[in-house]
Amino acid sequence: MSSSASASAPAQGQGILVTAGKVHTPFKTELLNEMSSPRFSGKPPHLVGILATKKEDARTYAEFTKKACETIGINFELRLVGEAREGMDGEGVGIDVEEAILEANDDSDVHGIMVYYPIYGGRQDQYLQSVVSPQKDVEGLNHQFLFNLYHNIRFISPLTLRPIPASTSSSSTPASKSTQTDQGPEGSVKSVLPCTPLAIVKVLEHLGVYNKMLEYGDRARGKVITVINRSEVVGRPLAALLANDGARVISVDIDSIVEFSKRPSNSSSQSQTSKFNPHHITTPLPDFTLAQALSISDVVISAVPVQSYKVPTRDLKDGCVCVNVAGEKNFEADVRERASIYVPSVGMMTIAMLQRNLLRLCGYQDKIKEAGL
Repeated sequence: MSSSASASAPAQGQGILVTAGKVHTPFKTELLNEMSSPRFSGKPPHLVGILATKKEDARTYAEFTKKACETIGINFELRLVGEAREGMDGEGVGIDVEEAILEANDDSDVHGIMVYYPIYGGRQDQYLQSVVSPQKDVEGLNHQFLFNLYHNIRFISPLTLRPIPASTSSSSTPASKSTQTDQGPEGSVKSVLPCTPLAIVKVLEHLGVYNKMLEYGDRARGKVITVINRSEVVGRPLAALLANDGARVISVDIDSIVEFSKRPSNSSSQSQTSKFNPHHITTPLPDFTLAQALSISDVVISAVPVQSYKVPTRDLKDGCVCVNVAGEKNFEADVRERASIYVPSVGMMTIAMLQRNLLRLCGYQDKIKEAGL
């Protein structure tokens, strides 16, 4: 089946196979419409990808990104540093990467920056993520965007991108009101979110997992979602996003199981008023097992980068939605015998969210220039 197909006709007793291509279609239309606006007439957005690893999957992703950008008219430039350059032995890769990021930060012709991780892994990669200017961070991995994500801060002023915003509710936009609409206070814009977690949320919205009749910010309420792999780039921010939208999220990692759920608002209490946005909290589940989590989950999302790992079909709740995020297939071949819907990959949607973030950042940059900053 081609990636652009919407869904395969299921055999009797089997769930529906939904590809990312169908989900991607309205977003591509949105992107093309925005690219045709006067804002980009004669000067399309310029995205720089920084590649500092010889890993084949990173280079493949870079080539895929380039083709997808060319399709809608975005200029994509791949800059090779460190191990990715011929003749380099990897010594001092971090310095090369950091310098490449700083150069792109300072280049007025560059509108967006992405870095292909992992390079070192752990804290060193996290440091590099925060070297990328938040004004150009299409991946949404800078510490300010992650702070906004984890504290359920949905709208920001582009003029405040340098300092960390306070996780408090101002008197003009209290937390209890700010999450009831997808339109923020006047002069504010939506904060950038990490591409893959955002892509998964958009897939779940398309599949009807999110209930549009509920208030904005609470549309996943009542859903139990298991996310397998608590990585800092995908698993953890995804669990926080889903919990902040009202879901009960069971986050399963190699050595622990943790529940993510939204912090309740105390604004209705006469004796106590919370100054913080309602946002996710985590609770260890030391006696919980993966099998127990799967048996009660309406949605199962797996992002384990290991070919041998498979989610046992026998443990799935009948009629659940299964989403494979890893490059490898994390679900067994008979997954559709239990799942009502199976999404085998989200790669195309991740690229669409990256492009969407890039155009959003261009809007940020326009506002910052208008303010003379």
